[in-house]
Amino acid sequence: MSMRALTGLKPIPPSEITPREVFLDRRRFLAGATAAAAGLGTAAPALAEEMAMKLPAARNAAFSTTDAPTAKKIITGYNNFYEFGMGKSDPAASASKMSVRPWTIEIGGAVEKPRTIGIEEVMRLPLEERVYRFRCVEAWSMVAPWIGVEFNKLAALVGPTSKAKYVRFTSVVQPSVMSGVRAEVIDFPYVEGLRIDEAMHPLTILAVGLYGETLPNQNGAPVRVIVPWKYGFKSAKSIVRIDFVEDQPRSTWMKLQPSEYGFYSNVNPAVDHPRWSQARERRLPDFFASTPTLPFNGYADQVASLYAGMDLKKFF
Repeated sequence: MSMRALTGLKPIPPSEITPREVFLDRRRFLAGATAAAAGLGTAAPALAEEMAMKLPAARNAAFSTTDAPTAKKIITGYNNFYEFGMGKSDPAASASKMSVRPWTIEIGGAVEKPRTIGIEEVMRLPLEERVYRFRCVEAWSMVAPWIGVEFNKLAALVGPTSKAKYVRFTSVVQPSVMSGVRAEVIDFPYVEGLRIDEAMHPLTILAVGLYGETLPNQNGAPVRVIVPWKYGFKSAKSIVRIDFVEDQPRSTWMKLQPSEYGFYSNVNPAVDHPRWSQARERRLPDFFASTPTLPFNGYADQVASLYAGMDLKKFF
């Protein structure tokens, strides 16, 4: 299968776009569930969302953008999650089959106290709501109200040693329900990585919720990493293993297309993807109205110092 098939865009018809306030009203949502499912391909995501657990969390205004969040239907209905297929609607149609309980994360490598931690313990860590811009390498973007915990707080539980220069994230593989895994187009499990100072930066969170509830499966349930100044593929979903390592991890997309997907993958309007410009972006659902891309996705004040002296065209 060609890379164009992997990353092709599909416009969202105006008829499929629902205002946010509809989704904040539970009764109206349930009443319209059948219609919404018809627009996105299946009723299963609506059922899974109704079963989601509320996650009360105060918004951290210091780390949240003032941009209005993207409509929930767009965030939960237009996704890259290639374990469930290459189409943007495939995750919403199929991810409800993924089992997310029980769920544990193995944490190891260069740490003082390796351990296995359950998702329930992760959710007992200090949770905040943070409204982050989310920019995809395919030049579309969203604004999502994530609920999560700073990654550095989880790291404190295991005590990274001085040998921990990088963090490697590994995603779940459930072949029986993941058609994309069975297709063998990509070498799964999905692996991503960060430099240790990137991972420990207070902007980097482990997200366990979205729009006030536990994460929908298609958005990476039950836990995923969010790194808002990098392209979305750096934010690994459905994490089952975290390793603190000395050598730079070779991530899934680096193995598949190293000339297109570098390790750092910071949002940079000055470095184009080989097949399209990164100078502008389309904030969904406005596919045909673009705005200039902001360096580091608008988080330059917080993170540019991490890359002082680096050639960001060479280390893309």
